[in-house]
Order: sequence, then structure tokens, then C-alpha cells
Amino acid sequence: MSIMSSCSIPSFSSISVSNFTYRRPNRFICSAGVSVAELKAVSATEPLLLNAVRGEDVERPPVWLMRQAGRYMKSYQAICEKHPSFRERSENVDLVVEISLQPWKVFQPDGVILFSDILTPLPGMNIPFDIVKGKGPIIFDPISTAADVDKVREFTPEEWVPYVGEALTILRKEVNNEAAVLGFVGAPFTLASYVVEGGSSKHFSKIKRLAFSQPKVLHALLQKFTTSMAKYIQYQADNGAQAVQIFDSWATELSPADFEEFSLPYLKQIVDTVKRTHPNLPLILYASGSGGLLERLPLTGVDVVSLDWTVDMAEGRKRLGSDIAVQGNVDPGVLFGSKDFITNRIHDTVKKAGKGKHILNLGHGIVVGTPEENVAHFFEVAKGLRY
Repeated sequence: MSIMSSCSIPSFSSISVSNFTYRRPNRFICSAGVSVAELKAVSATEPLLLNAVRGEDVERPPVWLMRQAGRYMKSYQAICEKHPSFRERSENVDLVVEISLQPWKVFQPDGVILFSDILTPLPGMNIPFDIVKGKGPIIFDPISTAADVDKVREFTPEEWVPYVGEALTILRKEVNNEAAVLGFVGAPFTLASYVVEGGSSKHFSKIKRLAFSQPKVLHALLQKFTTSMAKYIQYQADNGAQAVQIFDSWATELSPADFEEFSLPYLKQIVDTVKRTHPNLPLILYASGSGGLLERLPLTGVDVVSLDWTVDMAEGRKRLGSDIAVQGNVDPGVLFGSKDFITNRIHDTVKKAGKGKHILNLGHGIVVGTPEENVAHFFEVAKGLRY
């Protein structure tokens, strides 16, 4: 994004809430639609999000939202009408870039995440799937035996998803270091859950039957996903991703003991592998409903643990320790509340997180039907905060 315009000094209205001062510009004052604060961010050598994760002194917590590009946006709905297939939208370079940039152009978040899906690598691993409107992901040939696992190939990103690399490269140029470009992958246990269950699941009976009756089969599958996702993260980083989030959405269906067997060692292996080649790449781990596993998550070696809203931020900070950064964790449902309610929840979360090493986010993705103007208000308040 080039900035070629003259700017005048903006006027601000100040609002004090708790221990924070929120300075809201009364209007944008640059002809290019960019505020002085944003111009200052452009001149920074590194995006705010990266500085915050590394524990450097920052003036406010960076902010982005999971599923910030999605169905709550009218501009996204318009694309869906023209391109009803999710896989087309997520596997076409031009569409991926356009959709990824939609929230960037409207809200200017501090993180711009690639529009994709954690299941995108599956065809390249010889696991055919589709995403059906109203049903979600469908795995055509669910895995249940050692012979099935033998058919699974290790993933070669540059061969199977070149559009991901191309899209990330374009996003880096478009965003121009004004925000961090984020990639993401699915964690081994979560991916295994989808391909064994045949799609989404309520009780996870099939993956648990495999885990507890044929653990060697599941471990073999998990290892293939581990090797493949480490390569996928490296590929994303090589093509422009400045941080990568690992989604282990279903690991919290495991008991702590089973998490330590079927998820933790594979997450740690991914982190160790990536850090050998990309030691400065921030890795974020998100597992919804992770309250019972919280102390185990830093053992993976990730740089950031993303909390969901069922964990009190202050308690989460205390349980995780000061060495690791946190992300989150406003309840997505808060965005259905009044603007004052949203403002108060943001301030409460930031206060409990404390200064530094915090990325402000939701505790889960934005919910379909969320008022777009409330998302705009969330970003406005968040970007007006100062420590």
C-alpha cells in the first residue's frame, strides 16, 4: 500500500477506561485514508505484532481477529455469490488474495491472515475431500486401517498448493509490512480427527477407538501429518508468512494423559523442526477449550498460546508464565453486544493480559451474522488503546 498524500494533525477525543487511555481520532485526516498513527506504523522496521511477540516495548497490543475474512462481511458474501465453492475461493490465487485483504482494507488489523483451510493439504496427501455448504468438510475415504495409512503421502507444498505460496508473496507486497502476514496449518491430531471421523464430529468415537485399540496405526498417521505440516509451515514462511498459527482444535477432546501421547509430542516435533530452519518465525498455538491442558501447551515450544474465552485472561497469564506470549481472548459473542459493552470487554481483557507479549484477538473465530459495524468498532477501540 503506497502512501502519497499530505496530512494534517488530527484532533482526538480521549476516553479513560480502567488503567488505559483510549485516544480516538475524530476523523481520518490523510487524503489516502491513512491516519498519522498508521503512517508511523509504516515507518517501523517490523510489524507491531512481531515486536509484541518478541517482548519488545510496544505502545499497545496488536490486534487481529480469527475469521476476520468471512461470511459476516458483505464484500465476502458478494464473492460467494459469484464463486459458491469454498474450495474455489480458497484455491484460486486471485480470490485468496482478494478475500484475505478485505478486512485489511476496511479495518487495518495488525495481522493479515491467509484465507485458506486447515484441510487444504489433504488432496496432496492422497486424501480426497470437499467442503459442502451446510455440512462442512466431507472426507470421501475415511482412514481406519494400517493399509489406509500406508496410502497417505507426505505433503509437498510447492507441488500441490503453489497458489498458497503465490498468495502469501502477493500479500506481503500489498500489506508492505504495515501488518504481519500470517499463515496457518492444522495440527496432526486435529487433521487425523477429520480424516478418521470422515468430517466433523460430536463424540470423536472413531478417532478414540483407533487411538485406544490400534495406537500404532494412529501414531503412524500422526507422524505423516507431523512431517507434512512442518514442511508446510516452512513453505509458508519461505513465501512470505511472518508468523504461523497452528490450529489444534480437537486436541482438547483428549484427556491430559492422552494429549501427552497423541498431540503434544507431534506439536513439539513440528516446532523443533521449524525452529531449526526458521528460528525467528513466531509460532502461535490455538486449541479451543484448552483450560484443562493450559500448562502443557508451552511445552510444545511455541512462542504464543492463544486462549479461548472460557479461560480468564489473568488466570491464563499466571498459569502459562511470563516467558510466553498470549493471544485472545474476547468471547466472539461479545460482538453482538452494544458498542459500550464491546469497549469494556476489550479494556478488561487488555488489563488482565498486562503490558506486552499480548496479541488482542477473540477466543474463537468471528461468528456468522456478527454485525460488521461492531467488528469495525472492535478494531477502532483496540487500535486506540495505549499502555
